[in-house]
Amino acid sequence: MSAAEKSDERAAPLRVSRAALWLVGLIVALTLLAAGIGLFWTDGGEPYDFTTLRNETAEIYGQGLYRHDTVFAAAGYRAVDATLLFFGLPALVVCALLYRRGSLRGGLLLSGVLAYFVYAYVSYAVGAAFNGLFLAYVALFSASFFALTLVFTSIDLRALPAATVESLPRRGPGLFMLTAGGITSVVWLAPLLAAILDGRPPDLLDSYTTMVTDALDLALITPAALLSGVLVLRRDPLGYRIAFLLLGIILLLVPQIVLGTLFQLDAGVGFTAGEAIGPISGFVVLGLLAVWVTAAVLRRLPGAPGPAQRASD
Repeated sequence: MSAAEKSDERAAPLRVSRAALWLVGLIVALTLLAAGIGLFWTDGGEPYDFTTLRNETAEIYGQGLYRHDTVFAAAGYRAVDATLLFFGLPALVVCALLYRRGSLRGGLLLSGVLAYFVYAYVSYAVGAAFNGLFLAYVALFSASFFALTLVFTSIDLRALPAATVESLPRRGPGLFMLTAGGITSVVWLAPLLAAILDGRPPDLLDSYTTMVTDALDLALITPAALLSGVLVLRRDPLGYRIAFLLLGIILLLVPQIVLGTLFQLDAGVGFTAGEAIGPISGFVVLGLLAVWVTAAVLRRLPGAPGPAQRASD
């Protein structure tokens, strides 16, 4: 290989990882199994009351895969299963095919979809009551995380022409990420601080021992959003790469929140009109803004698959 060819390869904005594509295939197979069982398996059980470690009463779902989870959580997990099956998997397959062809846009979108899979399955692995698919959750968490790592590191926006990087929208996407990070921190911190100051367990802790989603969002999602916003405002390519991880999570959270509310209502969870409509309308607005940000950045990037080096892994 000539020195010029080696230089071209080093300058490629995308190095397609074969290992990442193999992991995507594993994720598809395991998700069909785990999400399919979680969503469709019922065994005719009934909800029952359970006295928690804090001597409070929680209602346990009592049927199917999530029989040991609360009614609220079990309905939420079934909504995640539906989102993974009917939205996540199609998006994962399409984006993986685009990535395989060397599409930079496909690679960025694939990183966002994989970020949602990591977010979903780390929640199952450390948050859901232990069930027969625990090892599948661990495998999916691991496969999604390492596939995401391989895809994320295969993208190098710094290799794009300087004019392309300078043309990327800055103010809108940057402010969106900062706002999303700020809102997320307030949404989770306010009830947690109130519970700590009142000396009581947080709402919806129920039979669980800690707040897994709150921890993930406050420790990872919020800082990542704020960091991404700052970097995008500085037009640092790393900020755009981080932003696509979060945009993928936001876009797939929209159907998850809608389905979760519907499944919880169907399971008998009591919501006021405001409690049901508020989160749905908020996430729909957030999702529409995420679509706008995603489209605004993607349309400034090369459309046709550019020069992509195929990794040897």
